[in-house]
Amino acid sequence: MALASAISAVKETVGHCGVCYNLCDGQVCSICNDPSRDHSRVLVVEQPKDLIALEQTGMYPGLYHVLMGRLSPLDGIGPEDLTIGKLMDRIRDSAGVDQAPISEVVLGLNPTVEGDGTALYLASELQRLDVKISRLARGLPSGGSLEYANKAVLADAILGRQSM
Repeated sequence: MALASAISAVKETVGHCGVCYNLCDGQVCSICNDPSRDHSRVLVVEQPKDLIALEQTGMYPGLYHVLMGRLSPLDGIGPEDLTIGKLMDRIRDSAGVDQAPISEVVLGLNPTVEGDGTALYLASELQRLDVKISRLARGLPSGGSLEYANKAVLADAILGRQSM
C-alpha cells in the first residue's frame, strides 16, 4: 500500500516545467530558476531523460528545452504535437526579459533518422530568428573500435575532426 501511495503522490505532484518542459514538482524547475545558469543559451533535447543525462556531465551551464518527442511523419507526429511552438515563443519573448536574450540554440537531438529530421526542421525555423544554431558533436565513442562503427558514425567523426 505504501508503494501505491508513493506512486499516486508522484502522479499528483510531478508535472512539466512551465518554461522548459522538464519534469518538476512546481511551476518552474530548479534549472530554469537558477540565476547562475547561462540564460542566453538553450540546449534542445527530445525527452527529460536526455536532459538528465546531459546534466549529469556537469559540462553544460545553460538552460534546456524539452520537445517531448521528435518529428515522425510515419507515426503522425508533426511540429504541433511537440513543444516547438513554445520554444519559438520562448526565444522571441526572451528579448524583453531582464536577463540576456537567448542568443544560441544548441540542438541535442538523438542521432537517428527522426532526430536528424527534427534537427533540420528546427534549424530551418530558427534561421528566421536572430540566434546562433549549433548542434552537439557526434562521432566515435571513447573506447570504441573503427571496425565496428557504422558509416554514418565514421562520416560524422571525419567531418567533426579536431586539431590536436
